[in-house]
Amino acid sequence: MSYSNEPRDQRPDTRIVTGGRTPRDYHGFVNPPVYHASTVLYPTAADMVAHRGRYRYGRRGTPTSEALENALRDLEGPDCAGVSLLPSGAAAVSTALLSVLSAGDHLLITDSVYRPTRIFADTILKRYGVETSYYDPLIGAGIAALFKPNTKAVFVEAPGSQSFEMQDIPAIARVAHERGAVVLMDNTWATPLYFPAFERGVDLSIQAGTKYIGGHSDIMFGTVSANAATWPALNETVGNYGLCAGPDDIYLAQRGLRTLSVRLERHQRSALEIARWFEGRPEVLKVLHPALPSHPGHAIWKRDFTGASGLFSVVLKPVSEQALYAFCDALTLFGMGFSWGGYESLVIIFDCTEYRTATRWAPGGPCLRFHIGLEDTRDLIADLERGFSALRQSA
Repeated sequence: MSYSNEPRDQRPDTRIVTGGRTPRDYHGFVNPPVYHASTVLYPTAADMVAHRGRYRYGRRGTPTSEALENALRDLEGPDCAGVSLLPSGAAAVSTALLSVLSAGDHLLITDSVYRPTRIFADTILKRYGVETSYYDPLIGAGIAALFKPNTKAVFVEAPGSQSFEMQDIPAIARVAHERGAVVLMDNTWATPLYFPAFERGVDLSIQAGTKYIGGHSDIMFGTVSANAATWPALNETVGNYGLCAGPDDIYLAQRGLRTLSVRLERHQRSALEIARWFEGRPEVLKVLHPALPSHPGHAIWKRDFTGASGLFSVVLKPVSEQALYAFCDALTLFGMGFSWGGYESLVIIFDCTEYRTATRWAPGGPCLRFHIGLEDTRDLIADLERGFSALRQSA
């Protein structure tokens, strides 16, 4: 049995299950085997000198990594030329940027970007001689005014990390391509299932596979998918930097991928239910969820996305820090911790004020970011009720 015949003609849910699997190649077992490998032996001296053979060295690829790369490439769609697997989401971001930038280049990054991306640009890229400018995530085609003769790349993220602004990515991509710049996107929130990045003009699509691909909060993992124009440089950069993901993490990512569709559907449904519940709470000023009609970027989300995930933010009406902490401390089902995308629900307190440079962050009250996991929403809402009770008592 083989699932490799024209997988891109299949629908996404089917590609998730079948992509990268050829059971006939491994004695009929459903899942590809895990190769713990470094050295690859050549049958003859001539083969070794000529580097003949499918594999050369474990860092450069194994049947395990190839299986997941193929599955992800199938999921991304026909415009994806290749996928690189990295040891974390931050490594995926940094490697993708390094593959398209050189000393003296100018980079544009959305002001709502995932903060580690900003830190990488402001430290490592700055030291390497790359200039970074941050732009209003709502700028759309107006980004043309920010281009310089040496602008080589635009980094987008939708929705924005923590603050959830929606960007007009097709409009930004058109402007960038007209000026010869590459578009990179952090597509972790929607994944290729809910946002077809290459169809919207993105050249390099990045995911923190730690989150929804893994799905169980037990791996560090990242992916970068590239189109034909950017794949050679990405592949060369990954190889020359000596970057690779471990075989066990690759296996767990591949296992997580098989259930991505059903998990995301549940995350989406539960998150929307709870987001709507938050909208009716007297303690809440506004809910930052692009799939809600009340969100300023809802029209863009509806036009460009096919779904939403489990992550959104809530702005509370002004309360004391003591009351805010009491709310979080009273929760028993919502863990307080960074990352997201696992089966468990999470909450963090955040404030974008200290690091925004192109826009002013003034939401009107303290902010909480929630990831809605796979628990029963009735239990989660009861837990949030406990939190609001504690907040009122501490106010």
